[in-house]
Parts: sequence; structure tokens; C-alpha cells
Amino acid sequence: MHERLRVPAALLASGLAGVLVALQSRVNGGLSQELGNGYVTAAASFGSGLVILLLALCVSRRGRRGLARLRTEVRAGRLPWWTLLGGLGGASFVLAQGLVAPVTGLALFTVGIVAGQVLGGLVLDRAGLGPGGRIDPTVMRVVGTVLAVVAIGISVGLDPAARSVMWLVVFPVAIGFGVAAQSMVNGLTRAAARSAMTSTLVNFIVGTAALVAIAIVSVAVSGWPTAWPSAPGYYIGGLIGTIFIAVAAMLVRTAGVLLLSMSNVAGQLVAAVAFEAWAPLAAGVTPGMIAGAAVALLAVAVAAVPQRRG
Repeated sequence: MHERLRVPAALLASGLAGVLVALQSRVNGGLSQELGNGYVTAAASFGSGLVILLLALCVSRRGRRGLARLRTEVRAGRLPWWTLLGGLGGASFVLAQGLVAPVTGLALFTVGIVAGQVLGGLVLDRAGLGPGGRIDPTVMRVVGTVLAVVAIGISVGLDPAARSVMWLVVFPVAIGFGVAAQSMVNGLTRAAARSAMTSTLVNFIVGTAALVAIAIVSVAVSGWPTAWPSAPGYYIGGLIGTIFIAVAAMLVRTAGVLLLSMSNVAGQLVAAVAFEAWAPLAAGVTPGMIAGAAVALLAVAVAAVPQRRG
């Protein structure tokens, strides 16, 4: 691919992956409402993704070689052990899909995720922790990050119903930061393993272990869900997650953490408003949610403006 087209193509692919993330939030939020237990929902979603990846690993020689390389890199100290914990960011996101999104609604939940992702992308790029090295913030990127935070205020301020759950937005903001960090460490593990499947598998092993432990505690306290929906669409969250994480791991080196996060959330925002209008989790689309989503999209566009070189 021509060098000038690599970044735009990566951003387009990331935006399409963002649509899948919004779909996953809708699926997991709906399953949580059906089961009445967001913890079991999250464990089922991540666990199903892990099963898919383990089956894929059986027929992927490159994935198995990637695991061996990853083990070698960690043992030699060339890859820090904490880069293997990206699955905790994904686990937190999936857990919030089942616990927070049904209360706030998908659009407001996504705006909070946006603010956290763009803030995390700015900080992590500046720190040089991603596989692409240090990327200094431009004025436009800083302005875009500020606009993303302002979008939350607009969403809440224009919607009386949203103000009653305003404190819950803190969680998607923090989790959005974790999702940006997840993309960063996944890029590092993919580079070390030379396999997107390997980095995705490690994510799902770590995330599933954490979520299953939490779900066991929840079931011990409140019991096992008695009614599981029969519609197969409720159970595709894990498959969607495997696609999203693999795409992010492949693209982060090309686009950087911030631009990858912003293109991804652009897709999330458009899809989240559409899903909330078509199949709402909470009160449906409101003027505040539409305005907040529009400002968040503007934040993505502003931050993506390239810096002119003198």
C-alpha cells in the first residue's frame, strides 16, 4: 500500500471496528437485562471469545509460533510482563457494557468511553509507551481531547434524565482510558509475537480469568440466572470482541494510540446513536445525547488534523 494511504486506511478500518464495538455494547447490555446479572454476562461474552480463539489456534501454526516467541521475549526481559495484562482493560469494558450501559443508555455510555479513550491516547502517545514510540501532542490533538470531555457535559446538561445518572459516567471515562492502554499493550505483544491472534488470545485468557472469578462471587451471592434468552444474537459479543481486539493490535503501530482511539470511537458514536434510536437500552435518543455525540465526533475530526511541519 502507498505510504500516504496507510494511515487513512488504518483509520477507516478502525472506524469500522468501532461500529462493532457499539454493536457489542448493545448485545451485552441486552443480555445483561435479560439475565439480570451483568457479571455473568461479561464472563459469558469473554469466555465465548476465548473458546473461538482456542479453536482458531488449533489450525493456526503462526499463532502457535507466536505464543512461543512471546514466552521467549518475556523470559528474556525484552517484553515487560505487564504488557500481557491488556485483557483487564477489555474485561472492564465488557463488564461496564452489562452494568452501566443499560442504566445510562448506549449513546451516553459511548460518549463517556470516547472521552476516556482520547484522553488516554493523548497521554500514552506522549509518554511513548506504544509500539510507534513517542508521539508529541499537537495543538489540534489537545483541543480535540478537551472537546471530547466537553461532550460529556453537553450530553448530561441537556438531558434531565442523564443528570440523574451523571456520576455513572465516571466509569466509562476511566474504562475508556483503559481501552486506549489495551490497544497500546496489544500492539507491543503483537510486535513481539508477530501474530495478532497471539496477542488477542492473551487478552482473552487474562480477561476471562478475571471475569469468571468475579462471576463466581456474584453467583454465590445472588444465584445463577434462571432464564437465558433463546435468540442467538444475544451471544455474539465474544466473537465481536475477538475481531475488534485483533484489528486494534494490527493498526496501532501505523496510526498511533490517539488517532486509532479517535477513529474507533467515531465509529462507536455513529453506531451507538443509531442503535439507541433503533433498539434502546434505556430512554432512547435524546437531544443531549445527539449533541454530545456530535461534539465528540468533532473532537475526533479536530484531533486527526495533521500537524504542519515548518
